[in-house]
Formats: sequence, C-alpha cells, structure tokens
Amino acid sequence: MTARLVIAGLASGAGKTTVTVALARALRAHGLRVATFKIGPDYLDPTYHARAAGGTCHNLDGWMMGKDAVRATFTRATYQADIALVEGVMGVFDGVSPTSDVGSTAEIARWLEAPLLLVVDASGMARTIAAIARGVAEHDPLLHVAGVIAQRVGSRGHLDLLRKALPTVVGGLPVVDELVFPARHLGLVQAGAVPDAALEGWGQRATEWIDLERVVAIARTAPRLPDVPAMRTSTGPRCRIALAYDAAFHFYYEDNLRRLEAAGAELVRFSPVADERLPACDGVYIGGGYPEVFAERLSANRTMCDALAAFRGPIYAECGGLMYLSQGIRTRDDVLHPMVGLVHGEAVMGDRLAALGYVEVETQARSMLGRAGVRFRGHQFRYSELRGVPEDASRLYKVRRRRDGTTTAEGYQRGNVLASYVHAHWASNPEIPAALVAACAEART
Repeated sequence: MTARLVIAGLASGAGKTTVTVALARALRAHGLRVATFKIGPDYLDPTYHARAAGGTCHNLDGWMMGKDAVRATFTRATYQADIALVEGVMGVFDGVSPTSDVGSTAEIARWLEAPLLLVVDASGMARTIAAIARGVAEHDPLLHVAGVIAQRVGSRGHLDLLRKALPTVVGGLPVVDELVFPARHLGLVQAGAVPDAALEGWGQRATEWIDLERVVAIARTAPRLPDVPAMRTSTGPRCRIALAYDAAFHFYYEDNLRRLEAAGAELVRFSPVADERLPACDGVYIGGGYPEVFAERLSANRTMCDALAAFRGPIYAECGGLMYLSQGIRTRDDVLHPMVGLVHGEAVMGDRLAALGYVEVETQARSMLGRAGVRFRGHQFRYSELRGVPEDASRLYKVRRRRDGTTTAEGYQRGNVLASYVHAHWASNPEIPAALVAACAEART
C-alpha cells in the first residue's frame, strides 16, 4: 500500500505546484521515494514534479481517462514508491462542468481514496481559514479533508495564529520572491529552465515551515487500493518511433508513451531544434510545446525540415507538432518563419486563446490510428490558428467540444502525415497506440 495525498486548492494560482514541489523535495531529502501526479491535462507542472521527486510525473484526468485507467496508472506508477503526491487542478471541485465534479480534483481524490491536503492562500487571513476548510469538507462529506497548508503566510507569528484558528493546519509557506517559478503564455516555463536552487529553496522551507511527520502520517491513513493487472506488453520491439523532445517539443502524456512501448515501440528521442537529421526510425511522433518561441531556430534548421519532408513512414503530430509541419509559423511580430511544409496552411499566433477545453474525436476514414469511426478524448490549449488550408484538404477528425457540443472538421491527413491541434489521451481508447505501432511496423517491412 502506497501512502498518498491529494494536494488541492481553492482556485488556480493558489500555490499547489509550489507546495507539491516543496513537499516532494523535502520528503525525498528525508529518504522517502516520492511518486508525483498531476490531475488534469497540464504538461508543464509535471516537469517541476519530476525534477523535485527525481522521477516521472504522470497525469491523471477523470474525463479523458476514466476511473479504471486512473487507478491503474496510479497503481503501476507507485509500485516502488513510499509516498505519492497528487497535485489537483484549479479549485478542488472545478472540472468540466459547473454542475458536476467530473474531471475535478474531488473526483480523483475519491477514486484514489486519498486524504486531501487543502492549500489556502492565507495572506491577510486568520480565523477565516477555519470557515474555508469547513466549507470544503461539508460541501462533499465523502472527501477526507485531513489537513491544510497555508500559502503566502506573513511570518511565524501569522502561522501560529492560523494553527490556533484551525488545528488541522500542518504548516505553511512564506512568500519568497526570488524562488517564484516564472511563467509565460501557456503557463509555467518548463522546469528545465529553472535553477536547482529554486527547488532546493522550497524544499528547505517545507522542512522548516511544515510538519513533515504529520503530513506523512496523514498520507498513511489511505486504505489499500485494489490490485490492477500489469499492462500487456509486446514480446519485443516491432518498430522504432522517433520522438521529438527538446525545449520546443515536450508536451507528452507519459501514459501515452508507456502504451506505445507496451505495444512494441522503441522510442528514440531527437531534437528538431538542434539535430541535423532523424534517427533511424519507422515512424515519427511530434508532440506539443513552444515551436513559436523557437520558430527562428526551427526554420533555420533546414536539414531537419528536409529530412522530415523526405521521410516516408507515418508522421503523427499534435498541436505544436502540427505548427511545425505546416508551411510556416507567423509569430506575433507578423514575421513568417517557413517550416517543414507537409501540412497546408500557416500557423498564425494570436494574443488571445484560440481554443481551450476538452474535446471528443471520431475519425472519418481509416488511418494510422486504425479503422474509420475510432473515438478518443483529448484537450486543446492554444494561441494559434491554422490559416490558408484549402477547402478540399483531407480532414480526418470530427471534433466535438465538450463544453457546448459544437463540432468542427480537423485532423489534417496528407499522405503519410496526420496532424491535429488535439492533444489526445489514449487511455480513452487503448486500441490507438497499438494501431499506430502496427502502422509503423508495416512501414518498416
């Protein structure tokens, strides 16, 4: 049985990521093996978790994955861990709908039967913290709100006041401007750009300001979860898939990558920014990221662009990968940077969100993802639009927005290429990674 905690907040920006990083670093320093998870579709917070805990962070998303896949992913990823820290999404009850908890932190906490550690921005607050904690607990009696961490406390004296007002306060974190994690238009910058001193600094403050023994004791009250079967794995590598992975492309769900490997793929990383050619491979997977930030360098690396244009195996791309495969990225300064040119149209950056939210996809024809009619769930979060696509261009996907039910035609298929703005989670349809591996294996032969 793995001790576990869900770290929840009252809203986005409450300081959940800082608390998770601080606890992971501090507990690791005390000799515990820490597994980390992020609820929801976020790609950036997990990079901080992974660095703080020294291991892979997995996403857990109720709407995209479902209960069985969430529990299975959690159980497999905590096999050798002493404690698991699960960071929530938005506010504790916020999900895909204002009238249900589908896709919320509360939903995952119940599925994992995990005690909840509530993060409260306590700046300018004392006794009111007790009312907040009581309100959260009474809103859903099935949740076990076991402790509170006060964020942005003003002093030791302030923390003492909070503890007197609410005995379940297990500690707090002060404001430390020089340790604040930097952000940009899609959220936090990737953790690789943050100095290790910032992570160490928060770990040290967790040791000094939070009762770690009490936190661990709370985590150990979680009951044993049912065992899950091991993920079925292929008897050996069936193909090699080149995985774009660098500062420009790093948005991947770890569960998707594990499913590809289980289906027989050997994943080989390469950098579209720095490498001159593709590694030996049978297929290519280009995920999301920040191609617009590295547009000049990606465009200047013509040898890589030419290598992708000449590649004849399956090329699957999501969001940033679609932008890279387009004819060019037009940045906010109205400069067009030519790209690979395998997908018609230009990816034009805007100042406002072009799309945000969950979607469900149904394929309209046979493809590298399998037969016609394949369905899966995913998410969109982007500031760009693909413009100048011919009306007769092949659009494989019928994309339905979860929020309002509207549908659009997307999923640009051209020859050996399939590219879309949708970040897919294949727990919603485990047949897809197997189909993609089969398509790459067929190309190999």
